[in-house]
Amino acid sequence: MLGALGPGVIAGAADDDPSGIATYSIAGAQLGTRMLWCSLLTWPLMGAVQMMCARIGMVTGRGLASGLRAKLPRGVLVFLVTGLLVANTVNVGADLSGMADAGEMLTGVDSHSLVVLFAVGIGWATIRLRYSTIARTLKWLAAALFAYVVTMVHVKPDWGAVIGDTFIPSWPSSRTEWATLVAILGTTISPYLFFWQASQEVEEIRRIPEDKPLRHAPEQIRRQLRRLRLDTIAGMGFSNLIAFFMITATAATLHAHGQTQIQTTEQAAAALRPIAGDAAFMLFALGIVGTGMLALPVLAG
Repeated sequence: MLGALGPGVIAGAADDDPSGIATYSIAGAQLGTRMLWCSLLTWPLMGAVQMMCARIGMVTGRGLASGLRAKLPRGVLVFLVTGLLVANTVNVGADLSGMADAGEMLTGVDSHSLVVLFAVGIGWATIRLRYSTIARTLKWLAAALFAYVVTMVHVKPDWGAVIGDTFIPSWPSSRTEWATLVAILGTTISPYLFFWQASQEVEEIRRIPEDKPLRHAPEQIRRQLRRLRLDTIAGMGFSNLIAFFMITATAATLHAHGQTQIQTTEQAAAALRPIAGDAAFMLFALGIVGTGMLALPVLAG
């Protein structure tokens, strides 16, 4: 089972990047546990979209952009990919900023220096290291997200409210709640994940000599799709579970103590310290750096 986990788990874990952490932290701080039901809603939505994109890569043996190029006029393709490039570039900047801020809080090193250090280091690794090395490293980096599981357990949330708001959706009743719902949907179902997982399925085919694109090797369909389903469902479930933990942790600490006006991951981590203690602060900040190391190669790739 562990051997089957790969592209889907990496894509799901990369979805919880520093800018995503900021979104979930703001949701928990502003609205408490009211938006926890979104985690159940987005799991099947993410799973369906990622499954389609992964199948395109697995069947055709080429990435999503190449598949679109074969089907769409060039002008439409350029427009779509340019939009993706702009969105990813902004996202990379936001993630680098979040990582550097967390790094400064942990080490005391100026965040402007850390931005350059993180960018150069991750850029070098993405360009110079072999695919198999990066994929194996990213797979294990996903464990950094368990920092938020430990944080949530450490802060002891109100489990009655958590269970109720998870399984009984509350219709948004204010502009803030509608904006938060849109933000959660936008940060959870992200276009860069579509491209990444399709491309990574192609890389997996190239990495394993006996595997071939399914249109050329129909006898492999049953085995490959079984792995794909397990990997994608587990990866998207993991992504939404971590988002659930982030919202719960900030709801049980920041929202419960009236700290509702936060805008960044740095503010969320700093606000946690006097409320939940140094351990929660350290775990939260380390998680931001770890998820940035995981997400940035995916975004840049």
